[in-house]
Amino acid sequence: MSGDPAQRFAAIVGSSHALTKADQMAAYISDTRGRYQGSARMVLRPGSVEEVSAILHLASETGTPIIPQGGNTGLVAGGLPLREGEGREIIVSLSRMNRILEVDTDTNTMTVEAGAVLQTIQQAADEANRLYPLSLGAQGSCQIGGTISTNAGGTGVLAYGNTRDLVMGLEAVLPSGAVWNGLSRLRKDNTGYDLKHLFIGGEGTLGIVTKAVLKLFPKPRGRDVAMVGLSSPRAALDLFNAARSMAGNALTAFELMVDTAMEFTLLHAQNKPRRPLAAQHPWYVLLEVSSGRLADDARLLIEDILSSALERGLIADATIAESGQQRANFWALREDMSWAQKPEGASIKHDISVPVGAIPDFIEEADAAVLAITPGARIVNFGHMGDGNLHYNISQPIGWTAQQHFDREPDINEAVYALIAKYGGSISAEHGIGQMKRDRLAASKDATALAMMRQIKTALDPGNIMNPGKVIWPEEPANRA
Repeated sequence: MSGDPAQRFAAIVGSSHALTKADQMAAYISDTRGRYQGSARMVLRPGSVEEVSAILHLASETGTPIIPQGGNTGLVAGGLPLREGEGREIIVSLSRMNRILEVDTDTNTMTVEAGAVLQTIQQAADEANRLYPLSLGAQGSCQIGGTISTNAGGTGVLAYGNTRDLVMGLEAVLPSGAVWNGLSRLRKDNTGYDLKHLFIGGEGTLGIVTKAVLKLFPKPRGRDVAMVGLSSPRAALDLFNAARSMAGNALTAFELMVDTAMEFTLLHAQNKPRRPLAAQHPWYVLLEVSSGRLADDARLLIEDILSSALERGLIADATIAESGQQRANFWALREDMSWAQKPEGASIKHDISVPVGAIPDFIEEADAAVLAITPGARIVNFGHMGDGNLHYNISQPIGWTAQQHFDREPDINEAVYALIAKYGGSISAEHGIGQMKRDRLAASKDATALAMMRQIKTALDPGNIMNPGKVIWPEEPANRA
């Protein structure tokens, strides 16, 4: 079939869903932090899996690079055009494919289209007296396909696992345009390779996820949240081990926050939050206990944990939320920390993980290394201590320009990532690789693992049209033209 490829692509979705003007595409080609800005040929907004299939079939025929995009809330520029790109890429936004197709309370599953917003999914589960436990700061705008493609984590990982643990089946379109229907609701299926795991965390480099079967859980009947003030990460680790020993799987969240992160949030959060404890503390922990049996069980358990911790001198102060609103306020203090850094200027961010037991030593060494490079840097460290994931961010010193701060970024990154290697950690715990960490992955990943990843990429996407330049190059960097 002849004709202008751009017109052929537009014809698949209809002219009203093919965006080509600069003002129409602006929101699709830059990130929320303002650090990545690219250019694209067009944005396509398909309304069905058939249209996605036709787009990828044509892209394969014409060699057109395709960027799948969800809510564009990612933090590693995985759903954006390459900064070094030439504007040939076509962004495929799944925002129109946003239906909840089925809620099955017998199998405890929900089947959704990839463009469904996470908060909408949470609400649909709640209305069915079920829980979909993935919870993120961007849940009001991120799409489930994006969370699947990045294997998002969030605050519920301690009890429920990453997104990988919450997906039972997928439908995906391959680069050739072939549609793979893997929408299984089976808890057990040992019939060969579990193909869905290629796409979960694949960041759109192997195909486009179009539907998913998600796991649902019973809603907790009791849920209590406490805000705790303590002296150090070592005290927080001791509190975590004690709480886990007493609560077991009923411990559903354990979030660590440095005082700087708390103060930024108290100062800048839009809802003007109140200080959660009477005094200021060097570190804070948000601790949540849930019960599937009785509401009173959760309250008695969290009181026992805190009483024991006070007696042992592990914590300085604590308060338990006395209402649903106060519980939401405590969680908002943690969830707003990502956004509260922005008014304080430039931030060098690290989404990393280390073994839980290594967190205190890592923090001590990383803080010393960062301050040696940038005296006056403000370390905004918070994260999911229960699963070893820290958002180790460094805000610019007072009086510095953003550029002065970013000039130190290479040295700071080398210091932080050297410690990650020392402690057997990961350079990306839940945000993914995208284009931001692509070269660091190539430099730090096991050579055999890299070779296997390249073989999978080449086998499924021989034309390298799916999100090229993200996560991994299809061949060794030295061999790239």
